[in-house]
Amino acid sequence: MRWHKFLQAEWAAPLIALIALSVALSLYDPNFRKIENLSNIGYQTAVIVTLAAGQTLVIIAGGIDLSVGSVLALVGVITSLILADEHPIPLAIVSGLLVGMGCGFVNGFLVTKGRIPPFIATLGMMGVARGLALVLSKAQNVFIPQEPKFEPFLELGTGRWLGIPAPFFIAAIVAALTEILLSLTKLGRHIYAVGGNKEAARLSGVPVNRVLMLVFVLCGLTTAVGGIVETARLSVGQPTGGQLYELHAIAAAVIGGASLAGGRGSVLGTVLGALLMAVIRNGSDLLNIPYEWQQVILGSLVVMAVLFDQWRRRS
Repeated sequence: MRWHKFLQAEWAAPLIALIALSVALSLYDPNFRKIENLSNIGYQTAVIVTLAAGQTLVIIAGGIDLSVGSVLALVGVITSLILADEHPIPLAIVSGLLVGMGCGFVNGFLVTKGRIPPFIATLGMMGVARGLALVLSKAQNVFIPQEPKFEPFLELGTGRWLGIPAPFFIAAIVAALTEILLSLTKLGRHIYAVGGNKEAARLSGVPVNRVLMLVFVLCGLTTAVGGIVETARLSVGQPTGGQLYELHAIAAAVIGGASLAGGRGSVLGTVLGALLMAVIRNGSDLLNIPYEWQQVILGSLVVMAVLFDQWRRRS
C-alpha cells in the first residue's frame, strides 16, 4: 500500500528517473560524480528552479506564463543600469524585484480584468519586456562595475553560503517557501481549487480573480529573484538573456508532475524535473551527444510527461 501511494505521487516518476540516470552516469563516467561537475549542475539548475517555482503556481492555478524569460532579462538590465550609475545595492535589488512583480501584476490584470487568456496575455508581455530591455540598454550588455563596493551583490551569483553555492542556496529557499505556501496555507488550497475547477471554486466562495492575480505576481517575484541571481553570476545585464527560459521552467513543472489542465502539481516535483533536465544535459555533454540531439531528448521527455499525465487523469 505504501509503495502504491508513493507511485501515485506527482514527483515519484521524476525522482525514480533522476536516481536511475544519476547512478547509470556515475558508473559509466566517474567524472559525473566529481564535486566540480555536481556544482556545475547546481549552477545550471538554480535559476531555472527559481523561475519554475513561480511558474508551478501559475500552472496549478490553470494558467501559464510565457513571459518569464523576457522579464528576467528586463530585471537584469534595470538592476545593472542602477548599479552602473553607482547607486546602492539595496536600491538595485528592490527595483529589480518591483519590476518583476509589476510585470506579474500586469499579466494578472489582463487575465482577470481583461479576460484575456493567459497564453495571449503573457505572450504579449514577453514581447513588451524584451523590447523594454533592448530599449533601456540600447541593445547592449550593461556591465556591473568591478568595484569592491559591489562585491556583496556579485556574491549572490558566485559566492558560497554555508559551503553551498549561493544561487543554489537561494533557489532552495524560494522552492521551500513556495512549497510551504502550496501545502500549508489557505492560499495554497485556493490555488489548487481554482486550477481544479474555477467555477466550482467561485461557487464555494474562493476569490478566483484575487488568487489568479496573486499567482502571477508571485511568479513575477520569483522571476525577478532569478534575474538578479543570473545578473550577479554573469556580472552583466543582458537584454537578450533568458531566451527559452520560459520553456525550461514550464518543462520542469510538467516533467515534475504538474498538469497543464491545472489543479495538480508540486514544487518538489518541479525541482526534481529541473534537476532531471540538468542531469540529462550534463550527461549528454559527457557522452559527447550533439546539442541538437539533446534538444530532441528533452522535447521527447516533455511529451512523455504530458502523455503520462493524460493517462493518469483518465485512470
